[in-house]
Amino acid sequence: MKVYEFGKKENPAIMLLPGTCCHWKNNFSNVIDLLIEDFFVVCVSYDGFDETEKSEFQDMVTEVRKIENYINERFQGKIHAVYGCSLGGSFVGLMVQRKKIYMKHGILGSSDLDQATKPMALLQTKVMVPILYSMLHKGKVPKFIAKQMLKKGGEKYTKNALYMMGINGVSMSFVSKRSIRNQFYTDLVTRLENNIQSPETTIHCFYASRMGEEYKSRYKKHFMTPHIVEHDLLHEELLLCTPKEWAEVVKDCVL
Repeated sequence: MKVYEFGKKENPAIMLLPGTCCHWKNNFSNVIDLLIEDFFVVCVSYDGFDETEKSEFQDMVTEVRKIENYINERFQGKIHAVYGCSLGGSFVGLMVQRKKIYMKHGILGSSDLDQATKPMALLQTKVMVPILYSMLHKGKVPKFIAKQMLKKGGEKYTKNALYMMGINGVSMSFVSKRSIRNQFYTDLVTRLENNIQSPETTIHCFYASRMGEEYKSRYKKHFMTPHIVEHDLLHEELLLCTPKEWAEVVKDCVL
């Protein structure tokens, strides 16, 4: 795992955690400059998803320990804010649940928080890993997926969402099938508790209501008193399509 730092160290630190199978640059390059005036920005690059090192993603618990170790060593165990895009929101929840570090604000960016039994998770993994591997290595999306995305979100959303997955962005062809499998599977089976709370942490959930009401229910199930920030948008559409507005919403939540 590697961490990339930007801005003035004296500013409050905000950590950015990428989504499933995403390169940190594809995920966050369009918002870093919007944040560095107010924050010391640190972007995590997961094991197996950074082209500058030889590693493989092992599991969610191993990776969250590494993130916690970085926060403990770099910030003496205290960080102002952590933003988790999609999968990254699972790490936010796990860190608050584990209580190994202190964060003042945790933000979940359209995280679905999907959880499954091991048999169901294995089945989902068997279906999804070949699709994800093909996308990352060939730089193309299956036509049926592109068609669905265009129908739901239109051209701009589809283009930006696929860019986040490495299509016409930083190439992800170096990522192994094992890293994809381990990340996808262990996210499904790593338990996130219900009614998670910390008196020192405010949880903000960026709820994209076009994903469905069930996701708001999940946020309220897993966190005791979450601050729900609702937009009539699709999964991470605020980040993908209106980065300036996204940055302002983040600042409103944590500053």
